[in-house]
Amino acid sequence: MTNSNQTFLWVIRPDLVTGDLAVLPLEFVEETKDRGLLASWCPQENVLCHPAIGGFLTHSGWNSTLESINAGVPMICWPFFAEQQTNCWYCCTKWGIGMEIDNDAKRNEIEILVRELMGGERGKEMKNKALDWKQKAEDATTGSAYAILEKMINQVLLTQKN
Repeated sequence: MTNSNQTFLWVIRPDLVTGDLAVLPLEFVEETKDRGLLASWCPQENVLCHPAIGGFLTHSGWNSTLESINAGVPMICWPFFAEQQTNCWYCCTKWGIGMEIDNDAKRNEIEILVRELMGGERGKEMKNKALDWKQKAEDATTGSAYAILEKMINQVLLTQKN
């Protein structure tokens, strides 16, 4: 994040860090003090819905993936376990709204992904696709729960007839 020169919010959950506190190099803190905010928690859905958010570096858990889609925010995916690899695969391969970080990623590789997401052509395409998915999510949830269920049943039945 330091090399990309992007403004960022970095949430470092205390339960994911060995010891009581995350210790970051003083150089990192100094270099990012005017454009970075470190926190131990945030209302993720509210943050993702803010218009200033251009991308989301995520482990690709199901909740984070859905919240990002609902907000229309493209992702840099860094999956570790459980459903995260599957969610990442869909985001990157099928839906076109994510880029995957290699498990053995180096600082310069992450910088390249962040720069591409925030200002490159692929990043612009991903943002457009993320906004399309946001619209699809809104369309799918418009109306009462009964109307949505009825619409889904009718679509399934129609698909089976064809």
